[in-house]
Amino acid sequence: MAHLPCFESSHLEAVCRVLGDTANGLSGTEIEYVLKEIGVNDPTPSMTKWKRLFNALAEAQNKHQVGNHVVQFINRAMSPAKYTSVPHLFAWRQDGLNVALAFAGYGVNDKGQTVHTTRESTVDGARARAKRLHSTLQQRGTHPEVLNYCRAELLQENYFHAVLEAVKGVAERLRQLSGLGADGADLVNTVLSTKNPIIAINSLKTETEVSEQKGVANLLVGVFGAIRNPAAHAPKIVWAMPEQDAVDVFGILSYVHRKLDGATKV
Repeated sequence: MAHLPCFESSHLEAVCRVLGDTANGLSGTEIEYVLKEIGVNDPTPSMTKWKRLFNALAEAQNKHQVGNHVVQFINRAMSPAKYTSVPHLFAWRQDGLNVALAFAGYGVNDKGQTVHTTRESTVDGARARAKRLHSTLQQRGTHPEVLNYCRAELLQENYFHAVLEAVKGVAERLRQLSGLGADGADLVNTVLSTKNPIIAINSLKTETEVSEQKGVANLLVGVFGAIRNPAAHAPKIVWAMPEQDAVDVFGILSYVHRKLDGATKV
């Protein structure tokens, strides 16, 4: 193989996040095996999978000043023979790698081989991810307001921006329904108050209905605190958002949107 240029740190990290994904990535044993196959040292075997893989490939790249080891790892990890009983994993990893690698001018073909490609394939790869995620969410009966945030342009960011924008979308819907201009917990607690509500998701006539309103409000406050605030203040390379987490968050947001569908202004 000819000497390939080194991968930028951000591109390498994106690759490692796909291959070391918690739900759909390689197992720790598989990472160890492939690294040994290509003769790359494994300096931090006890770390999180994607960080372990990143450290190993970054060390090899810095030492030899070529990107060959990254490509070799991808080619071994994506060998179609490994996926005869789990073709969905090949499709998931191929889609993710095509998005990650497009920024470096590479892609993974149906044979599992890394090939040169054009930057335009970034959108193609993201659309492939969007199509798959749309299908998953539609099967779950996800609310249309949530599906608006699974566009290809957002999914290029490894779900980080899609989830962030979807959470912000709930806040915007509350503002539209209430006419208020507040944000975050203040917005939720004011709009969905049980003492002086602006919006009611039910008649608020029974203790059960009051509890439901309070519960939805608390759920939204929790989402803003756990999802939106960290995402808004930390770069995506620090605050990770794998696909499974995105699906779960979208499910919560879908539930909230359905409650707001039947809401009335008091």
